[in-house]
Amino acid sequence: MIRRLSTKWLLTVLAAVVVPFVCFAWFVSWRLEQRESEVVRYYLLSLATELAHEMDEALQQRVSDVSLLAANPVVSWVLGDLDQVNSATFDAQVITNFDRLVERERDGRRIYDLVVLLDERGEARLWNDRKDLDSAWVTALLERCWSEADWFRAAMSGQVGLVDQHASDLLPAGNRPDDRCILVACGVPDLARPGRIHGVVFALVNWTHFQDRLNRIPAPSERTGIVTDVYASRYGWMWRSDADTIIAHKDPTLYDKSVSRDTGLPQLAQAAAGAEAGLYPDYEFRGMKKHAAFRHCRGPEQGGLGWIVGVGVDDKDTYASVVELRGILFVASALALGVVLLLTFWVARRTTEPIRLLEERTRRLAEGDLESKVEVHSRDELGELAASFNRMSADLLESRKRLVKAEKDAAWREMAKQVAHEIKNPLTPISLSATLLKRAKDERSPEFDGIFERTIELIQRQVESMRRIASDFSAFAGTQKRDPERIALPALVREVVDLETAWASERRVNIVSAVEDLAVHADRGELRRVLINLFSNAIEAMPEGGRIRVSVQALGSGVVIEVEDEGIGLSPEAREHLFEPYFTTRSHGTGLGLAICHQLVEGMGGTIELVPAPAGKGTLARITLPVCP
Repeated sequence: MIRRLSTKWLLTVLAAVVVPFVCFAWFVSWRLEQRESEVVRYYLLSLATELAHEMDEALQQRVSDVSLLAANPVVSWVLGDLDQVNSATFDAQVITNFDRLVERERDGRRIYDLVVLLDERGEARLWNDRKDLDSAWVTALLERCWSEADWFRAAMSGQVGLVDQHASDLLPAGNRPDDRCILVACGVPDLARPGRIHGVVFALVNWTHFQDRLNRIPAPSERTGIVTDVYASRYGWMWRSDADTIIAHKDPTLYDKSVSRDTGLPQLAQAAAGAEAGLYPDYEFRGMKKHAAFRHCRGPEQGGLGWIVGVGVDDKDTYASVVELRGILFVASALALGVVLLLTFWVARRTTEPIRLLEERTRRLAEGDLESKVEVHSRDELGELAASFNRMSADLLESRKRLVKAEKDAAWREMAKQVAHEIKNPLTPISLSATLLKRAKDERSPEFDGIFERTIELIQRQVESMRRIASDFSAFAGTQKRDPERIALPALVREVVDLETAWASERRVNIVSAVEDLAVHADRGELRRVLINLFSNAIEAMPEGGRIRVSVQALGSGVVIEVEDEGIGLSPEAREHLFEPYFTTRSHGTGLGLAICHQLVEGMGGTIELVPAPAGKGTLARITLPVCP
């Protein structure tokens, strides 16, 4: 259970400040994550759209290159009827144009692998000069006829013939991007007969021209100037128009793989097939969760091949800045909350320290230290409370002084009254006896000697009574000098029993003792007086006779002396006042006996109590004293 005020204060601050602060930090982090995800998705879709447009433009540029080459009059003249001299000249010029096109490069890579001129029968007439081609390849090229190819027929009909990404048998076989190509074919118009096409120029465009564009996807920071690592893992890919076959990827081993079957991502193929552009469902590829977007390129009806361009980024990069910001946010929150808690703890300690000190002083005040004060260091409510406590302590101290003085005065008055009362009792018979003695002498009574003897005896008894009264008051006042010594209890008990035996026999009381050989360190006279008082009370409690049992035994590190009688016992009300001065259940005596016993036993470092006897009849007086080794 929480008891300290400072702890409650800290918990209150936690509930009122820390919890809302942590919730706010979590909300900001969640909103940052949502916002970052939305921004990344937006940019991915923008990149996919731009990349699809760039692919369309690149393809159209290649179509334009081949169209311009096919529209060159020299190419048309080569296919016409020329004499041998002109034919050789034009052939050389066409080959030179073909070579220039093939030698064109972009970013250090060639764009075209091969350019070939076919006549209207689909047979090769001219091609670019390739130093790596042997005579067998040339022979195969000359013997081949493309008249039945779809792209050749399309070109002969005035359209553009396109063949999608493939590994051409005209080039060395392989699975690298530069071992793949696309074919672009355009018809050669017959200048002598307008409207007629009498040949075809086709070119093999190296696939690295498109793959490199995918590998160089610009990040938003390159356009906006905002530096970010969100797109560090970005990369692109491209599918055929069937939305299921990979034709471009940074991993060439995925070429010609099925998206649905080989990569296990049919949901991506379904998403791409069902919309012109959009976001892929979140997915996991090769153990990495990703975000991605797609966009369709132009279809055949628009002069394209219907490619589907995709752009993806790893989730770890997507949320990298969020994780970083979240870490910064939570670290800052932890530091701020730590400062708040430390400040709160300091304020709580500064505030509760006076209260704790006041509580300590109050406890000391309750224990009787009325001089306890609280230092006042402030003028606020706590300072006023401390000042009020000091005033109350001073008032209580003054009140106690007055009360002690009043109690002392009352005690002395009561003592004087009791002493006067106790002394007056023996003085009355002394006065009467003295008067009687004087009268007998004055009258010269013949019984004067007898009267004199009786009077002297009476006066001596009354004087002894007054001496006993004075001794009791002196013992109660503690004016007697103590002389502690080692006391053997068996000898002391036998001495007391011997003193009380005659009186006990007269009252038909039998004394039984069971005393162990133990010793205590105390004043012999005081302990003897206590035992005599207890034996006297026990004998007087049995007017009809009975038995007194006295025992001495060890109990732990102490000695227990018990005096048990079979008398009338004590009522609960009497037991509550037994050790109070002047309280007695008899009609005679000063009422100081048990009070003196209590005072003497406590002076010896022990305790005394009177309880009902275990047998249910009589009283058991028990004294406990420290044992003397």
